[in-house]
Amino acid sequence: MFRIARRGAIEYLESEELSALGFLTHAFCTRRGGVSTGPYSSLNVGDLTGDGEEKILQNLNLVEEAFGIPDGRLVLMRQVHGAEIRLLDGDGLLPEGLPECDGLITARPGVALGVRTADCVPIFFVDRVRRVIGAAHAGWRGTARGIAAAMVETLAGRFSSRRQDLLAVIGPAIGPCCYQVDAPVFEAFSSMPGVDLFLHPCVGKGRWMADLAMANRLQIRETGVPSENILSAGFCTACRQDLFFSHRAGRGRAGRQINIVMLRAGDDPKKA
Repeated sequence: MFRIARRGAIEYLESEELSALGFLTHAFCTRRGGVSTGPYSSLNVGDLTGDGEEKILQNLNLVEEAFGIPDGRLVLMRQVHGAEIRLLDGDGLLPEGLPECDGLITARPGVALGVRTADCVPIFFVDRVRRVIGAAHAGWRGTARGIAAAMVETLAGRFSSRRQDLLAVIGPAIGPCCYQVDAPVFEAFSSMPGVDLFLHPCVGKGRWMADLAMANRLQIRETGVPSENILSAGFCTACRQDLFFSHRAGRGRAGRQINIVMLRAGDDPKKA
């Protein structure tokens, strides 16, 4: 189950299943609670949107304050619509600038992983036993290239995560009600298992309605994660522009909301 919550002025969507774990902080932030105006109103964190840099930094500071993220510990990506994953392991320095990737994984408490979206799919991964977290950005290209499956395989291979211990939580994204795609997208998806469940022909020839959240759910399930461990928010960003930014509905003029997940520093099992 998902519910709208608030910290200060910031409204966000939370998964009750993740909140019940007790050792992490997470939020699929809405567009509400920031300082930006116009098409970027109000909690815009997208640095390539046309919004003022000062306002974006103010919004990021508001997020860090609201969710107790230590200074300099919010890690964002230069999202490139691929399947590259960056590991933030050990006690070394965090990356300077924005790493070019679409997935982040860490077992370090006090480090927040951030994904910026405005129709693409944000996905959190949590190993409930080993206390490892991941955050992924899945647009249609990243979905077709297998970013969600790569996250599961990296958790299994590098952190010995058991698939039955993983929770995968899919946040707000553009829904099949609003996401019409063309032949190149169809071709990219055509060899994926269960394609008939997330691609549906339109009345017009050569067009399909795509369900990105479902495509990623099926991809994660194919890796062996139990279906009951894959949760989906079910909000369409294009339908709910009152809550979320939508690049497609905004015709290219839209901000980006932020989605964050962080292991709490005080709950580090290694220090228990």
